[in-house]
Amino acid sequence: MSIIATIEARMTSSRLPGKPLLLAEGISMLEHLVRRLRTCSSLDKIILATTTNDADDILVEHAQNIGIDFFRGSEENVMQRVLDAAIFFNAEIIVEITGDCPIIDPQLIEQAIAIFQNNDVDYVSNGNIRSYPDGMDVQVFRKDVLAKSASMTKDMLDREHVTLHIRNNADIFSRINILSPPELYWPELGLTLDEEADYKLLKEIISYFEKDNPIFSCGEVIDFLRANKELLEINASVIRKGDT
Repeated sequence: MSIIATIEARMTSSRLPGKPLLLAEGISMLEHLVRRLRTCSSLDKIILATTTNDADDILVEHAQNIGIDFFRGSEENVMQRVLDAAIFFNAEIIVEITGDCPIIDPQLIEQAIAIFQNNDVDYVSNGNIRSYPDGMDVQVFRKDVLAKSASMTKDMLDREHVTLHIRNNADIFSRINILSPPELYWPELGLTLDEEADYKLLKEIISYFEKDNPIFSCGEVIDFLRANKELLEINASVIRKGDT
């Protein structure tokens, strides 16, 4: 079965406009993410799933420059955008990653794919029940499951969040929720790119590892931040979506 990673990203974020192209060590956040995905041997293709908004022309150009494919769809209906991307590229399995997770651990992606392939379930995620740091999130599901979900809901909140309908209907869609081992348990840690403060923290992390260990793991980030607790203050005041 063809497995693609879809990266949801756009330039018009209300909280941090242009964030996929923000630089750390001279490399865009999107490219940092792509470098990590390229180490995942289970993936057949990496797709930027962006919008038809003219503001995302520059993002598409960047995707082409770094050698990944792209698909352009609705800005509001992200569920349909991801589904159409999978249809266009003849994928059977979707590994959904958001552009807000530039330092996601590739090992966690491979773990989620392996669990999905070895179990008869509709949906696998390590973020549905928060245990890993925010920013290590991966979801795996079949294209036909997303198509079924899309056919069952017209709610724009479901359409905006791709798998919300799947996650809210456990009686229809079977799932496995991956929980972190104790050493990686830090659910309140924000390693996602939502606001300017997050960008500052991510730059600190990337700068520390870039020279000798650019594909650092979740565990290595945790060890680094535990040894440098003052860095946690950088984005401590950021309120995450769903936290209010």
